[in-house]
Amino acid sequence: MTTPQKMSDPTEDASCEVPPVSPLRAAWLAVPVFGLIILAAHFLRFGNMGLALVLVAMAGLCFTRLGWARIVCSIILFAGSFLWVQSGIEFVQIRMAVGQPWVRLVAIMGSVCAFSLFGAWILSTEKAAVRFFKDRSTALSQAAVFILASGGLWLCRAMPKNMTLLIADRFVPGSGVIEIFIIAVYAAWLCGLLLDKRTQRKARSYAWAFFSFIFFGQLALGLLGFTTFLMTGSLHLPIPALIVAGPLFRGSGFFMLILFSVSVLLVGAAWCSHLCYIGAWDDRMSRVYKGKTGRLPAWAPKVRIVLAVVVFAAALGMGLAGVPVLVAVWAAAIFGLVGVAIMLFVSRRMKMMVHCSAFCPLGVMSNLLGKVSPWRLRFSDACTKCNACVAVCRYNAITPERLEAGSPAFSCSLCRDCTAVCKHGAAEVRLFGFASPKVTHIFVVLVTSLHAIFLGVARM
Repeated sequence: MTTPQKMSDPTEDASCEVPPVSPLRAAWLAVPVFGLIILAAHFLRFGNMGLALVLVAMAGLCFTRLGWARIVCSIILFAGSFLWVQSGIEFVQIRMAVGQPWVRLVAIMGSVCAFSLFGAWILSTEKAAVRFFKDRSTALSQAAVFILASGGLWLCRAMPKNMTLLIADRFVPGSGVIEIFIIAVYAAWLCGLLLDKRTQRKARSYAWAFFSFIFFGQLALGLLGFTTFLMTGSLHLPIPALIVAGPLFRGSGFFMLILFSVSVLLVGAAWCSHLCYIGAWDDRMSRVYKGKTGRLPAWAPKVRIVLAVVVFAAALGMGLAGVPVLVAVWAAAIFGLVGVAIMLFVSRRMKMMVHCSAFCPLGVMSNLLGKVSPWRLRFSDACTKCNACVAVCRYNAITPERLEAGSPAFSCSLCRDCTAVCKHGAAEVRLFGFASPKVTHIFVVLVTSLHAIFLGVARM
C-alpha cells in the first residue's frame, strides 16, 4: 500500500521553506551590530540622545529573525557610510584650516565608512536572508512601511516651525525620534498582518479601533484640561463632515481638507476603512452581534448623497449669511449625535456599517474622490458567486447583483474583507486595471504608512 502524499498548504508562508544555503553565522552579525552602535555613538557625541537610542535599538533588531529588520538595518548602515564621508570631509577641512595633520584622520574615517558598508553588505547576502527567515515573503513591504512611516513622521516633526506635532517632543524635547521608531516598528508589524489573508480582517479592525482610541483618548485628556494633548490647544468638534463643512462655513482652515484629499488620492476610498477616526466606532458596533451582515434598502445609499449635498450647502449658506458660530456649532453637534445614535441602534442591529454607508457626508466625498484615484476593487471571471464576500461586506457594497456586474457599489471602501474570504482569488484590488500580489503589497504599504503617520500626528 502506498502512503498518501501530504497536500501542500497554499496559505503556508514560503519563508518556511529551507533554502539550500547555510545561514549567516552569529559571529558575522558583530559587524552590522557594531556598525550601528558606532553610528549611535556619533550622534550621542553631538548630543542627539534620542537618535542614539534608536540606533542602539536597531542594533538589537539584528538579533531577531525578522526579515524586514535585516533590510532596514542594511539601508541604515549604507546611508551611514555617506554620513561618515560627509563628517570626514568636514573634520579634514577643519584640520587643514588650522594647519593640523589630517592624513591619519582620513584613514580612520575611511575605515569607519568601509566598516559600515561591509555591515550593510553582510546583511544583504543570501546567508543573512536565511538567518532572518521570518516573514520573508512580506519583508520588503514591511521594510518599505517602516521607512515611509519614519520618513513621513520625520517630515511632520521637522517642517512646522511654530508647532510641535509629536506628543513625545512636547513632554521630553528630542524624544520624538523614539516615538517615530516605535510607531514605525508597529507599522511594519501591522503590514505583515494585513498582507496575510488569515489575519488581515481582524488586524484592520483592531488597528483602526486602536487609532480611534488614541485619537479620542487625547481629545478626552484635552477636555480634562491637559491642552498639551490637543493639536493647537483649542478644541474642535470631532465630526468627519466638518473636514469639508468647516472650511465652507469659515472660508478658511483648509489643512484637514487638503490632508484628506491627498490621502484619498493615494489610497482611494480606503480612507473610510482605515483612517477615519469615527468610522472605527461604526465598525465596532457592526461587530457586536455575530452572523451575516444585513442589507440596506436600495434607496438608503441615495440618502447619504442627499445628506451630503444638504449639509455642505447649509454650511456654505450659513457662512455667507453670517450665522453666529455658536449656532453652527450646535447644528454640527446635533448632526454628530444623530450619527452616533445610528451606530448604536441601527448599525449594531443590522450588523453592518449603516452610518458610514448611508449617513456620513464625508464618506460620499471619499467615494467620489476615490474615482479619481487609480485603485479599484473588481471581481474576476474566477468568481463562482458563492456569496462569501456578500456575507462579510459591512459597507453595503457587495450584493449578488454587484457580483454579476463584476464590481462593488459606490459605497465600497477598499477594506479588502472580501479578498480575505474569497477562496478563488476573484476579489482583487487593482491599480490602473492591473491586479497581482505586488499590487496588493503596494496598496497595503501605502495605507499602513498613512495609518502610522496619522497615529502619530492626528489629534484635535
